[in-house]
Amino acid sequence: MLREVLPALAAVVVMLCAVVAGLAVGYRVAGIAVPLGALAVLAVAASAAVRRHRPLARRRLGFYTPEEIAELDTQGLALAVSRMLRRDGWRVLPAPKGADRVRVRARDGRGQRLEVAFRPVAEPLPDEDAPSRAGRRGRSAPTLRLVVHRGAFSRRDVQWARRQGGVRLIDGSCLGRWAHGTPLDELRDFP
Repeated sequence: MLREVLPALAAVVVMLCAVVAGLAVGYRVAGIAVPLGALAVLAVAASAAVRRHRPLARRRLGFYTPEEIAELDTQGLALAVSRMLRRDGWRVLPAPKGADRVRVRARDGRGQRLEVAFRPVAEPLPDEDAPSRAGRRGRSAPTLRLVVHRGAFSRRDVQWARRQGGVRLIDGSCLGRWAHGTPLDELRDFP
């Protein structure tokens, strides 16, 4: 391992020595303006790097803007929901093998299970029959289901969710609040 790291370490040391030597020569030739100019350039570069990577870091922590949510496809939305669930204290479980639809499954610290289905715009609700509950049934709490949709649900959708029991609908406005940082438990119509 040391053989692999040694050339990179040597290159970093040589570059740092070259920068210090350049600053020393610049200071002797032009005075204090050269080191101050170098500090100013370093400050601008660091500020630009932080601004460039801030949205990425924010999204990795599970915070999204409405514009970012609107641009996501179903796979991206599933990733965003997984990150938001982790932010809210849920443990996201691996996707089942051979699943034909995008789903996110999670469990919280109390053993409560959650399954998230995604509804693209202008399509019927997924799995309008009863949900399948795989795994150990006796020891865990019943599974809650979320149906996430960037648009608005129709009256028929709301009635279907009420009949199912344990199904919560997250429409575009709830999804926006959740993505902005409101915990899932505080969204309306969620237990």
